[in-house]
Amino acid sequence: MCGIVGIVSNKSVSSNIIGALKKLEYRGYDSAGISTISRGEINEKKCSGRVDKLEKILFQNPSDGNLGIGHVRWATHGIPNKINAHPHSSEVVSVVHNGIIENSDNLRQEYVNKGYEFKSQTDTEVITVILTDFLKSEDLINCIHKTLEKLEGSFALGVIFKDYKNVVVGARRGSPLAVGYGHNENFIGSDSYALKTMTNKISYLDDGDFCLLYKEKVEFYNSEKRKINKEIFELSTEDNVADKGDFKDFMSKEIDEQSFTTKKCINEYLDKTRKEINIYNLPIDPKKINKIRLIACGTAYHSCLMAKYWIEEFTSVDTEADIASEFRYRNVKLNPNDFYIFVSQSGETADTYAALEKCKKNNIKTCGIVNVVESSIARLSDFVLPIHAGPEIGVASTKAFLGQMLVLYLLILKISKERKDIDIEKYKKLILDLIKLPDLIKETLSKQNDIQVIARDFITAKGTMYLGRGYSYPIAMEGALKLKELSYIHAEGYAAGEMKHGPLALIEDGMPVIVLAPKDRFFEKTISNMQEVIARGGKVIMITDDDSKTTNENIRFKFQIPKTNSTINSFLLSIPIQFLAYHVALLKNCDIDKPRNLAKSVTVE
Repeated sequence: MCGIVGIVSNKSVSSNIIGALKKLEYRGYDSAGISTISRGEINEKKCSGRVDKLEKILFQNPSDGNLGIGHVRWATHGIPNKINAHPHSSEVVSVVHNGIIENSDNLRQEYVNKGYEFKSQTDTEVITVILTDFLKSEDLINCIHKTLEKLEGSFALGVIFKDYKNVVVGARRGSPLAVGYGHNENFIGSDSYALKTMTNKISYLDDGDFCLLYKEKVEFYNSEKRKINKEIFELSTEDNVADKGDFKDFMSKEIDEQSFTTKKCINEYLDKTRKEINIYNLPIDPKKINKIRLIACGTAYHSCLMAKYWIEEFTSVDTEADIASEFRYRNVKLNPNDFYIFVSQSGETADTYAALEKCKKNNIKTCGIVNVVESSIARLSDFVLPIHAGPEIGVASTKAFLGQMLVLYLLILKISKERKDIDIEKYKKLILDLIKLPDLIKETLSKQNDIQVIARDFITAKGTMYLGRGYSYPIAMEGALKLKELSYIHAEGYAAGEMKHGPLALIEDGMPVIVLAPKDRFFEKTISNMQEVIARGGKVIMITDDDSKTTNENIRFKFQIPKTNSTINSFLLSIPIQFLAYHVALLKNCDIDKPRNLAKSVTVE
């Protein structure tokens, strides 16, 4: 989940490394560091905390040099402090690392027995020690190759050497690494997003590959040390730069963009004249699909739970939604007649990618739903559906969540039509409702001030619950996750009907409880569950499209969303729960875009 960058150039590289690290900070912000080759020596500077702190250190004590590496850390091995910050350097080599070296304890003991001393608690330092040891007897290529052979786990590396003053080394196994090409300079980075301001020409390392970056060329090698060639992709300039504009933070901007991004996605996939969804050439014939399996982590998993309800509603296909970190290790019976869909905002989520690899090794046809079309999951999938949300910088996902749900909804409707599981008139009606959705989202967004009123109820709360039935249940789970992520308040999302099977014991006087109660076929039962909460002293915040005043006079607060068909009102229910989490976090002075202990792209297991 860390971010790494490396640059070799004909000019000083430290400012560009800092710029790239700022773009990579969504991957981790426990510490930051940089190493350059300056006046024939490795010049390392690092600190605990954010890139801004590192930038101030460099302003006071510049680190020149035409070659260097940088790192932002999400801590795995070793507490977040300066000692454990990357890079990790010896007199002859400096290393930055994203991932986990699974055999680091054994390797550490091996080299302690050889007389090496370790300064940090990290798994990364063993890489520095191994490279230092091999450099005594091996040339550069053999040194890299033999080091990589000793390492177990998933990782991406950036390395510079005191005695090889014109080269930056990159290596990948599991964790992503992109290579960028410039004029008299070349780059490596954890993703293309970090490199976009410097180049739009990108290659990607595959598992086992390593590369040597010189300012005038890049050499690629596979796991057997054979020289190989790499395809060069030209990135679009669309969404090149993420900027907060006039917004206080990225999250508020990204919430506000949801009407626009939803409209953009609909325009990409819908022929409004023909009332047709433009999704063709699926890797499996929809009529022959036996089961649909949806696989993801975190917020993306909640979008899969939504899709499960839609599949059951619109098709005759059996369906399962799986958490990727569980699916990859289970003895799942993979069936070539099943359709496997993998959902990830970044397209780099380690567990989701590993689950996808598992399917690919078994010749299973796969579909990736991602926001980053150049990502590892996109490149490995047989079929890719981008969500067209643009860069999402805030760690707590908002617009990407709606984008994932929207693409899944469109895909399911298309499959349903191809299988003739849905009446054609109903299909067209649903499309017409979908076309209106961006305006309904815009209307819901305009009511942000309404939700601010209730945020103070959560400041002193020990915990809270989000309740929903049917389509609202996955949104309840997402709401609870958002509050946990942003404000650090314990929250749980429950199926409302499950309250009496245990969770009701947690209700105490004054406890805020969010009830998602659209006027659907579950409405009356949800209201009954809500009254059970009120009777036990819970302060209910009701989110509904019901405009009557008869539900319950003891409701603490009612937020009303516009009316639409029940299969898509989850899009509208998502917005007030985003606002609530955001405003509670603001009142608690939490870091909105960078919540503690979290990272945007989870590239470790």
